[in-house]
Amino acid sequence: MQDHDPAPAIPLSLFAFSLLYGGLVVLAGVLGTKIAALGHWPLVGDLAVESGIFAFLLLVVMASAVAELYGQDAANRLVRFGFVPLIASMLLLTFVINVVPPAPFWGDQDAYARLLGQGARMQFAGLISYGTSQTLNVYVFSRLAGGRGRLLILRAWIASLLSQMVDTLIFITISFAGVKDAAGVPLPIGEIMAGQIAAKLLLSTIMVPPLIWVFVKLGRWMDGQR
Repeated sequence: MQDHDPAPAIPLSLFAFSLLYGGLVVLAGVLGTKIAALGHWPLVGDLAVESGIFAFLLLVVMASAVAELYGQDAANRLVRFGFVPLIASMLLLTFVINVVPPAPFWGDQDAYARLLGQGARMQFAGLISYGTSQTLNVYVFSRLAGGRGRLLILRAWIASLLSQMVDTLIFITISFAGVKDAAGVPLPIGEIMAGQIAAKLLLSTIMVPPLIWVFVKLGRWMDGQR
């Protein structure tokens, strides 16, 4: 009998974060079907944002946490592997909506398709914006202040702000440039971008600083580090 080399050990935190990351990549698109109101804010007025941002900011935090714990290359691999569940979910939703016939007694097909279905243009926009913004987040986080071990919360906050602005610019431009409303008027993508960026920057400021601290501490605890 030949001896087999044991499978390479994967740190517990990296394994757990990878599982959660893959699920949240899919969940972000589902949550995005609801537009959340963030209230009225001085200088910017009423803010609203698609609810997928809550899952997406967790993706940003986890990618940054993996970069802090295991380095930039590991975080970039996590981002790249995130394309697998993202593309698989897009294909499955397209198949279920457009190919699988609804049961005769089920009357919610139109609502299901309206909420969960995305055209090819928006799917392409989602893939490009995800890959670009997450890669940028990991790069900025890893390079600021000399990298790992320094100014954790500040690096995560700045990287998330930049990545969310880039994500919004790419997604809205690809999705809506040249699109007209029912009256034939081009959509005001500049106004849409401004509102979305303001809302995402606000949420990044509220969510990212405490969450990056929690995830890094949790990762070290799971791996038996202090």
